[in-house]
Amino acid sequence: MTEFRFAALAGAAALALAACSGGDDTLNADTAAATDNADAMAADATNDIANAEAVALGTQEQQLEAENAATENVESPVDADEQNVSGM
Repeated sequence: MTEFRFAALAGAAALALAACSGGDDTLNADTAAATDNADAMAADATNDIANAEAVALGTQEQQLEAENAATENVESPVDADEQNVSGM
């Protein structure tokens, strides 16, 4: 925990020094780059979620189609009884 605090403090100090010596233009450019990077990561995450959902829905559709195909090929007992009666 102490190492994390030290790293956070060192990072904050580095940013403060960079802001003082580099001027506003450098800080603004760094902020814009970080914002662009965060936006790109958010877009990638959104795409990953959408793709995973599409795969899951495709798998679910295949399972439902397989279940429907399996039940279509099974003769119901009611139909079998009706066929037996009509044959009498």
